[in-house]
Amino acid sequence: MAAAMAEAGGHVVLNGRDPTTLGAAAAALREGIGEGAGGSVEIAAFDVTDEEAVKATIEGIVARHGRLDVLVGNAGIQHRRPLVDFATADFQRVLDTNLTACFVLAREAARPMIVQRSGRIILTASMMGPAIARPTVSAYIAAKGGVVALTKALAVELAPHGVCCNAIAPGYFATEMNAALLANDEFTAFVGKRTPLGRWGRSEEIGGVAVFLASAASSYVNGHTLFVDGGLTASI
Repeated sequence: MAAAMAEAGGHVVLNGRDPTTLGAAAAALREGIGEGAGGSVEIAAFDVTDEEAVKATIEGIVARHGRLDVLVGNAGIQHRRPLVDFATADFQRVLDTNLTACFVLAREAARPMIVQRSGRIILTASMMGPAIARPTVSAYIAAKGGVVALTKALAVELAPHGVCCNAIAPGYFATEMNAALLANDEFTAFVGKRTPLGRWGRSEEIGGVAVFLASAASSYVNGHTLFVDGGLTASI
């Protein structure tokens, strides 16, 4: 998503918790931006569950650039345990990162967006929660279902201020967080068979969706959750 927005000419502020890892990711992103695209990248290292860091970072962005046009709430973690072995602290930890952080990020981003009377908030949900469920990931499912509901609430409240809020609900993507599933040949084959397109999603296939929701092309799309799942939730 960051790469697609930078390639489309946006100035991207890339977030992560570890400055070294983040710096390397930003360098790779800068290298990958095509010549003439006009996009640029800076970094902001902080943990999205740190409310004061979120506030300070967004205030700093607005102070440096004069505005904030798009927020993408995309940080997420996973914790897999059977329900009877799922500790309350782990359940809360997943909610803090996957849901509460989206609320805090959106709230702080909304402040300058309301003033400038324009903005886009894009939250990463999942097909898990609003559409389907699997065992051992109850916290993740609860959080992502909450993101979809939060998206609707934000859309209704912020629309009079010129701010649209939508969510992207990915299916099975070949990402680092899914490394354990990708290493399971049986599960990988199951995803291929269950998904009409017959394969896992590639990370670049979600970039265009984010650019669409951030651009004028989606100016009348608000409160919507766009499923990007190869048709999985449309099939039986």
